[in-house]
Amino acid sequence: MIRITVVTITYNAAAVLQRTLDSMLQQTWPYVEHVVVDGASKDNTVKMAEAYQTVVAATHPDWRVKIQSEPDDGLYDAMNKGLERTTGDYVVFMNAGDCFHDALTLQTVATNADRDPHPAVIYGNTDITDNQGRFLFPRRLQPPEHLTWKSFRQGMLVCHQAFYARTDIAKAIKYDLKYRYSADVKWCIEVMKEAARRQLELVNTHAVLCNYQQEGQTTAHHRASLWERFRVMGEEYGWLTSVAMHVWFIFRKVKS
Repeated sequence: MIRITVVTITYNAAAVLQRTLDSMLQQTWPYVEHVVVDGASKDNTVKMAEAYQTVVAATHPDWRVKIQSEPDDGLYDAMNKGLERTTGDYVVFMNAGDCFHDALTLQTVATNADRDPHPAVIYGNTDITDNQGRFLFPRRLQPPEHLTWKSFRQGMLVCHQAFYARTDIAKAIKYDLKYRYSADVKWCIEVMKEAARRQLELVNTHAVLCNYQQEGQTTAHHRASLWERFRVMGEEYGWLTSVAMHVWFIFRKVKS
């Protein structure tokens, strides 16, 4: 059976973590690994995670919960630590405050992954929520019917929390720590490039897979994030393509 690893990165996240943990506990899929990587929080984050671990042990006998709390060098360093501890067949990052769309999300992903050979990526749609977890609107950028590594020239069309990567590929590609806000974009592109090299499928579930909290680190550092994404696109697609696409982004935004 397909085991899915969910990696949750936390730091002083007690105000929003319970929403994510409750979303985990609602999942019907029985083969789950949950890796919580905490950056040495000073609030009740770790205690909450440990209480959740106790609940899982009593209610979800086939689940595995791993908790690690220590200082790190930022979000993407913590994500690399999470990848190192991942042992499931697929991995997804669902950080504090983010939630699965419904109780069947992991089952939907596992069902789509259950083919030979296992696809490199399982992906889907995203809904945007406020900081209380309430629905606001569907994410503006929508996944294409047939995703390839070239698709992200048009922007990050698949939200990171709706991008399930095959673990053997994911663990071989580290998050680039020279980026503070956009290493996830580069990582997803590199995963899809490896999928193309191996001639593996990228499977569209045609389902909403996650609820993403609007106020994130990228939102708080919007200008720096845009500059980093420009650099990522230049590295991945060439600088001429990157400039042309960013002119198109500006035109698209003005029209909308």
